[in-house]
Amino acid sequence: MNPFILSALLLLAAAALLLSLVIRRQLAMRNVVGRLGGHTHGNVLDTFSKNVVSSSSKLFDGEVIQLLNQLGLRKARHRTSFFIVQIGLPLVLALLVVVSQSMGADQAESDESMFWLILLFALGIGYLIPKRLLAKAAKGRQERLAVEVSTMIPLLRMLFEVGMTVEQSLRVLATSGDKILPELTIELKHALSRVDVGLELGEELRNTAFLMQVDELTDTFTILEQLIHQGGGGMSSLLSLKEMIDDRRMTTLQERVSKMSAKMSIVMMVFLFPALLIILAGPGFIAIIQALGDMG
Repeated sequence: MNPFILSALLLLAAAALLLSLVIRRQLAMRNVVGRLGGHTHGNVLDTFSKNVVSSSSKLFDGEVIQLLNQLGLRKARHRTSFFIVQIGLPLVLALLVVVSQSMGADQAESDESMFWLILLFALGIGYLIPKRLLAKAAKGRQERLAVEVSTMIPLLRMLFEVGMTVEQSLRVLATSGDKILPELTIELKHALSRVDVGLELGEELRNTAFLMQVDELTDTFTILEQLIHQGGGGMSSLLSLKEMIDDRRMTTLQERVSKMSAKMSIVMMVFLFPALLIILAGPGFIAIIQALGDMG
């Protein structure tokens, strides 16, 4: 048997054995706690997720943690799932490279260096792809949050006009705004759940804005925090913020339209100019060719 395939199979067997030992250990601990009259919270997967995250938290860089939080994936099992994907995908790609190498024909010794280069490339790509996809998903969610903020501000103003406080207005949006503000309601529910256990609302809004890294959300939560500490007088600030956000969005749309017009001009030159040249200059070229033919 090819030594590469043998090493890959041994690696997979060792990983499966390690996973089975960890699960058996978790089951044994749950049985001991149950016999002692204690309470076991969650299932084996949740317990395993917490242990993996607590023991391997140093393997995550700060950017990955921040991206997961920006996507709303704050539980231990979410981080464990991403950790498994980020570690497992390079191994799978490396295994595919090894299998494809072994199934090929006999190669010269000069191709061995190329094989190791492809193997290292597969490992690197497999490790970077999950993080890049995570960053792209987080950026898309930030854009959706920015759009939803412009819808949330008029709703807050209406709720303030009927006499509600900041906390009451946010609770109404969190409970009744799932269809209108799907992304914002998730963050509001998370912040309000922390307020229910005794934390301060303004501080939670500030932490949420710092975590999301969305300018529109940061400005809105800053005004709400000022309303919490200073009381009324925030209607004009919210109106000014709404106008500023609309102007910012209009400027962004104008920039996109200008860039799109430049791209479309290139497309027209590539595809329309040859057809236009054939239609306008084609008869002249044909007449010239016929005249040269008659002269010959």
